[in-house]
Amino acid sequence: MTIVDNSITLSKSELPQKWRNILPLLPTPLGPYRAPDGSDIPPAALGAIFPAQLIDQEFSPSEWVDIPEPVLEAYARWRPTPLVRARSLEAALKVRSKIYFKNESLSPSGSHKSNTALAQAYYNQAAGIARLATETGAGQWGTALSIAARHFNLAIRVYMVKVSLEQKPYRKTIMSLMGAEVLSSPSQLTQAGRAALAQDPQTPGSLGLAISEAVEEAASRPDTNYSLGSVLNHVLLHQTIIGLEVKKQLASIGQKPDYLIACHGGGSNFGGLVCPFVPEVLAGEKIQLLAAEPAACPSLTQGVYGYDYGDMAKLTPLMPMYSLGADFVPPAIHAGGLRYHGASPIVSALIKDGLAKAETVTAMEAFNRAKLFANTEYLVPAPESSHALALTCQKALDLEEAGTPGVLVFVLSGHGLLDLAAYEAAPRP
Repeated sequence: MTIVDNSITLSKSELPQKWRNILPLLPTPLGPYRAPDGSDIPPAALGAIFPAQLIDQEFSPSEWVDIPEPVLEAYARWRPTPLVRARSLEAALKVRSKIYFKNESLSPSGSHKSNTALAQAYYNQAAGIARLATETGAGQWGTALSIAARHFNLAIRVYMVKVSLEQKPYRKTIMSLMGAEVLSSPSQLTQAGRAALAQDPQTPGSLGLAISEAVEEAASRPDTNYSLGSVLNHVLLHQTIIGLEVKKQLASIGQKPDYLIACHGGGSNFGGLVCPFVPEVLAGEKIQLLAAEPAACPSLTQGVYGYDYGDMAKLTPLMPMYSLGADFVPPAIHAGGLRYHGASPIVSALIKDGLAKAETVTAMEAFNRAKLFANTEYLVPAPESSHALALTCQKALDLEEAGTPGVLVFVLSGHGLLDLAAYEAAPRP
């Protein structure tokens, strides 16, 4: 471990060798996945679109899962990522709390999504799969999986939500550069896409609809599997590399967190940070696990807990989650990665059992704090990350007013260098 310019960096030898699985630790076990008639879906039924090893991880009873050597080698290109003390931000806010951010923007794709993209591509290659189909909202996941597919010699087709493709065209450029085929969703290629366009030719699209298109394609081709960048248990498992590193980094400087904060769309970023700390929360340690979600798509704070589909065309199994409804089409906000109607079953369980909480952040709150962060820490955060940043700033100010400064950690889940149109379009004071 080294500390340089407020940055706490682990050595390559300290890279975690296992992912942390909290499924067996949840106070209320997750309900099974279900079919439309309410019957339980056996894990083997998912074999039509997922490799066996990912299905095993989806329902694994093991608290620790080994990270394969080829994935570790790929991780080591940029991991461990630094935990940075945001001293200039603290000074600008005039708070005594210590604010740290886990900088996940340093991956080849520029976001945390590479943590699971590489794992999923590896397991599919090992299973003899030649192609992947996936969706992407703002493009971070599509970029990450396109790079991972290139790394493990897989072909890939990406269905990118129409409004995000229009807002962030350079994401498509990067995906195409990596050899991916990128389609605007809804498309004319799938039944789900054609049905959506027939209903509303001007639809901006949604993540739920793009998922429908990718799942439909994967289910119809024996050489193709589906990859999802969030929501599912195995995705959150791979993302625990974030929280595991944070644990080591805080311990190396003798610190314990009072708040762990990440933005929330489907749950991979938030779950990746907080899941490794759930055992401490269960043991009674007072750590606040806070999900920052957009006010325009408040699945955790205004959604209903129950069984719902993960996609608009209702091709996925029914899963236990907080949801605004599979048919919900969020407003065309620039934080495209947070435009999802539902939430991870694991995150939903943490919220339902009171182990974690969620709060909403408006687009203007996120933009204003992103500007402050850029002006103080000289990094431009992704619009999604800015929601976590905004909630962190608010909590630091609350602690200052209460006279109880603490330690706050948030995830800078990605950089905003391909989101500059969002900054340009934001209204100025």
